[in-house]
Amino acid sequence: MIYLQQPVATARVLSGMRPTGRLHLGHMTVLNNWVQLQSKFECYFFVADWHALTTSFEETQLFAGYIRDLVIDWLAVGLDPQKSTIFIQSRVKEHAELFLLLSMITPVSWLERCPTYKDQVIQLGQQGKEIAMLGFLGYPVLMSADILMYQAQFVPVGEDQLPHLEICREIARRFNYLYRQEVFVEPKALLSEISLLPGLDGRKMSKSYDNFISLSASSDEIKTKVKTMVTDPARIHKTDPGHPQICNVFAFHRIFTSAAAPQIEADCRQAGIGCVACKQLLAASIDSYIAPIREERRKLESNPNLVDEILEDGRERATRAAVRTMEMVRGAIGM
Repeated sequence: MIYLQQPVATARVLSGMRPTGRLHLGHMTVLNNWVQLQSKFECYFFVADWHALTTSFEETQLFAGYIRDLVIDWLAVGLDPQKSTIFIQSRVKEHAELFLLLSMITPVSWLERCPTYKDQVIQLGQQGKEIAMLGFLGYPVLMSADILMYQAQFVPVGEDQLPHLEICREIARRFNYLYRQEVFVEPKALLSEISLLPGLDGRKMSKSYDNFISLSASSDEIKTKVKTMVTDPARIHKTDPGHPQICNVFAFHRIFTSAAAPQIEADCRQAGIGCVACKQLLAASIDSYIAPIREERRKLESNPNLVDEILEDGRERATRAAVRTMEMVRGAIGM
């Protein structure tokens, strides 16, 4: 695997998210990274609705709402359609054609050895058997089609996605070798320091655990959610000294109340502040953080035509790039 150390300003980046509804605070690390990347690269950000079908093929009636919520969240946190191409995967049909053609040259053994595939099937148990469809197995090929379609030099990924990106690089090499033309560039992983935000109960923040705070949460909802947060289990009384290093609330303070975090930590250790007051401070900090996002969401929701126009413009720009790539692909194959 090749890692980018110093990004090149003219390079192209591609990334996407599955439409699962409104985003939460746990997504902000990725989103903040995207906002920074769009000022350095030519960025393509897409709604991965076909990818969602690999595990949620029975919930398609919800996709339309999920897609709109996802795009509005992106725009509300700062993705700029003037700087980035924002589009829906399924509206650029060339993705399906390239996925099919790449499937013809991808050995099944490459997909079966992908650790994330094996881990998911095991972790999901019986449900894993139920979703072990061709599309689920071929997820890395579809991901490869997405990346290679736009000749993306760099892909921002977490470490858990590195095996998928390596398969993409292998597929690109194999295609170029088989058809004796350098049609595809081999994308490199664009890794960044990611501080994962835990859920309100200390587990991974997830909608399935209902331990999250959405980016559209109201002030009252934030207060209610923060009240449920797990604190230092060893601190029984307000007068007991706390241990902020094991307190979930303090993990949030480090991010959302960073300037005051050292003082909060000292007060906690000396029993100078109780858990209730500590949570009240955190709720106010999170509300202050979300307030501008919430306001921008309100504006976007009141102007649905603007969101549609952004997506249509993104579709047209993405399609132009995809058509150019598919012309090269078909030419190399001889079709």
